Amino acid sequence: MDIRIGDKLKMKKSHPCGSSEWVVLRIGADFKLRCCGCGHEVMGARSKFERNIRAVEREGEPTE
Repeated sequence: MDIRIGDKLKMKKSHPCGSSEWVVLRIGADFKLRCCGCGHEVMGARSKFERNIRAVEREGEPTE
C-alpha cells in the first residue's frame, strides 16, 4: 500500500473522540498517526493499521 507522510487516512472504526480521520506523521515498519479530531498521537505496527484503512486522501490528487 502506498502511504506517504502527510496523507489523511480514513479508518474503518472511529476514535473515541468521534473522528475517523488520521494524518500520517511517520512511516516505516511502524506508523505514527495523529487524530484529526482531538490531536491524540498513536504509534503502532504498519500491518495493524493497513488492515483498518478505508480510504487514503492525498493533497493535490483526486480521491479514489
